Amino acid sequence: MSVLTLRHAPPERLDLSGITPAALAGLSEAEAARLPVGTSRQGVALGDCFTIALDGAESLRIAGGSDRLDRVGAGLAQGSILVEGDVGQRLGAGMTGGTIRVSGSAGPFAGTAARGGTITIAGDAGPGAGGALHGAMGGLDGATLVIGGRAGDRLGDRMRAGLIVAGAAGDHAGSRMIAGTLVAGTIGDHPGYGMRRGTLLVERHGALLPTFVETGTQDLVFLRLLAKALEPLSPRFAALARARLSRRSGDLATLGKGELLTPLG
Repeated sequence: MSVLTLRHAPPERLDLSGITPAALAGLSEAEAARLPVGTSRQGVALGDCFTIALDGAESLRIAGGSDRLDRVGAGLAQGSILVEGDVGQRLGAGMTGGTIRVSGSAGPFAGTAARGGTITIAGDAGPGAGGALHGAMGGLDGATLVIGGRAGDRLGDRMRAGLIVAGAAGDHAGSRMIAGTLVAGTIGDHPGYGMRRGTLLVERHGALLPTFVETGTQDLVFLRLLAKALEPLSPRFAALARARLSRRSGDLATLGKGELLTPLG
């Protein structure tokens, strides 16, 4: 496993989108140290902030985190990245494969436009996790995003495909969803705002929009399959998928083929 050890707090926000196991595999440690990662005119290089130990493996460990480490694992196609600490914005943006694990928390827009692979965040995630960047057409697009703590507002905004699992979330979870599945504990107000399709499965929620209508309870085969998929990720939510659930359809202000599932009682 290759290791990048953070020596001190970054002097500015760093763009680590090009720092993947595949990108480092063909480089010497001296060459890797010269890779540009700064976001200002100061010309910060990787070696200015990290001690570098490379072994050519398909796994990378970043020892020491900071909320100034942006775009960690962006575009990752294979291999694994482990971050021991926090990261900044756009974790795993546009990744197509591989795994990213963060022992701390992540900034805004984690997993945006990720089409494959798995992102696991042990702590919290900022607003827009699994959602679309401002002006972009799609959020999470086939990947799996697991957040152990609380996600901010607009979790899964404009999500197109894939699975999001979060311990809790803020307001407007699943807003403008196009498709996919979002599972969470307690979420805030107005879940599913503007959603066209997709599934929200939550334990509790805040105020609902009037454009979601009660459709009773159904025995959905999909939920049995979802429970199996959730078992290795969260036994708690696997049990939720097996519970007797109330179903609401919405958002009827748009296409209205989405659904909000919550436990009866």
